[in-house]
Formats: sequence, structure tokens, C-alpha cells
Amino acid sequence: MDLNLIKSNNTINNKVRIYIAFTVVIILLILGVIINIISGSIDITLNDLRSIILKDKQLSTLEYNILFKIRIPRIISAILFGGALAISGFLLQTFFRNPIAGPYVLGISSGARFFVGIFILTNININIFGIDSFNIFIASFTGSILAMLFVLFFAKNIEDISALIVVGIMLGYIASAGTNLMITFAEREKIANLTLWSMGSFSGVTWDMIKLSAWIILPTIILIFVLSKPLEGYLLGESYAKSMGINIKIFRITLIFLSSILSACVTAFAGPISFVGIAVPHLTRLIMKTSKPKVLIPGIFSLGSAFCLLSDYLARTLFSPVELNISTVTSFIGAPIVIWLMVNRRNRK
Repeated sequence: MDLNLIKSNNTINNKVRIYIAFTVVIILLILGVIINIISGSIDITLNDLRSIILKDKQLSTLEYNILFKIRIPRIISAILFGGALAISGFLLQTFFRNPIAGPYVLGISSGARFFVGIFILTNININIFGIDSFNIFIASFTGSILAMLFVLFFAKNIEDISALIVVGIMLGYIASAGTNLMITFAEREKIANLTLWSMGSFSGVTWDMIKLSAWIILPTIILIFVLSKPLEGYLLGESYAKSMGINIKIFRITLIFLSSILSACVTAFAGPISFVGIAVPHLTRLIMKTSKPKVLIPGIFSLGSAFCLLSDYLARTLFSPVELNISTVTSFIGAPIVIWLMVNRRNRK
């Protein structure tokens, strides 16, 4: 058979697979939005939702508050933060060339938590623009960057990626120890605030937080998509990337900086959320069977959003009226995927 015909058929099959994968992910995303809107302590049926959209039904004050002050902000935050965490993990996996690298495993989220702990548990007040949420973002971002720099410092001297991951885990323990030390001498009210934040949840997100996080996350995602071609070159090897005219050192710094912005923003507004940044990028690669960043980036963002929407639904409804924190659900789903990844990598060697 003609080799050109085989290549053409393979290309067509790959495109069909990608289109099908995108369709499935979008359906999951839409399903996640719908079930999170209609389910809760007060049910809103699909007919009610259709009537509201078509403006055939006038909302009561209670329905309006539930819909526009609780459920919709929570849904939008799950979409934004889930996608951001997944892209953050993708950038780190690209940087370390390892599918189990992520902001949670490498200690970035722990560093952010430590600095947010400093902000919440002490009387330090950054007072930027008088916006509390932005103050927490600055603290979270500082912690993320410092944690990442700490890991990178050791990365220069450690060739074994598993040893580097251990460094990240140890960094997480150090950050936790520092946080616990502050908790020992903090006031009860502040401890309660930190504990509530540390549990990880989309429930406390307000429209102001959504606006601020959207101004940070969306331009960052767009910039990452613009960098698709350099990312593809970097994935093919540093020599190839250099032949494309890419400055490797600057590009690495850019990857870390953009990843830290995304993980810091999510950690600041929703608390630490585990395993999304590890599991989702790898699942997207498995589903789409491609390594092209211009395909993976929108796919990873969409699947990350759907993943967090469905996880948030389970967190709210599994043991209703008791609500689980989001990391409990994402860990139950994501941890087995990470274990499977590690076993698979060992079997391939």
C-alpha cells in the first residue's frame, strides 16, 4: 500500500479521534454545569432552568440568591480554577519531562499555603488596593515562586527526577511544620480561618474574586496558547528548540513563572486542591493521543474544568447536608491515576 495513503489515513484518524475527544469533554463540561445548577438543598428543575433562560419565569428572591450568589459563582470558579490547575500541571510536566510532576507534588502548593498562613495567622497586612483577596494572592504567589525556586536549585544538582520529587515532598513537610508552628501561637479565630481555607472549596468564592482571578488566569492561558509552537519545540528536545531560535533559559523561566501564577491564583482563592494538575494533563494525552500543545492546551483546560465541576458536585452531594472539601474528592479520583502512572512507567523501563 502507498505510504502516502497510509500517512493520510492516519492523519484523518487522528483528527477524528481529537474531534470526538473534544466533543466528549465538552459534553462532560456542559453536564457538570447543568447538574451543579439544578442540584442542591433547593432543587431547580430543567424546566425551571429553561424558563429562566427564556425569561418565562420570574425568580423569587431566594431562588435568585441561590442561583446568582452561590451556584453560578461556584460553577464559574470551578471552571476557571480547574482549567488553571490542569494547565499549571501541564507546564510543570513539560518542564520536568515527567507525567507525575505537578504543583501539589513538587511542594508549590505547600509553599503557597505556608505564606498564606503567615498572612492569615499574623498581623501582617500587605494592603494592596485594600483588597483582601488580592493580598492573599500576593502571599500565595510569593510562596509558590519561592518553593519552585527551591526545587529548581536542587534540580541543577539532581539528575534523577524521582529524587527531585522527594525534594518537593520534603519541602511540603517543611512548609507544613512551619504552618503548624504558627498555629501553636495563633489566635483561635485565625486558626479557624486558615483551617477553612486549607480545606479547599469553591463555596466561598465571590463575584469580586471571580473578576480578579479571571483577569489573572485568562490572559495567562492565552499567553500559554500563543507559546504552543515553542512548547512543541521544547518537547522535541533542547537541541531542536535551540535550532528554532528559542532561548532555553528564558523559556524555562517563563514556564515556571506562568505555572506559578496559575497555581498561586487557585490556591489563594480556593485553597490547596490536589492531583488535578497531575491527573488531568495525562488523561488528556491518553484521550487525544497527541503531544501537540495547541491541541492539548484547550483540551487540558476543558477537561480540568469538567473534572473540578464533577468533583465539586460529588463533594456537595455524596454526604449531603455535610459537604466534603474538594481535595478529598480529587484525591480519591486522582491518586489512583498517579499510582497507575508510576506502575506503567516502571513496566515500560
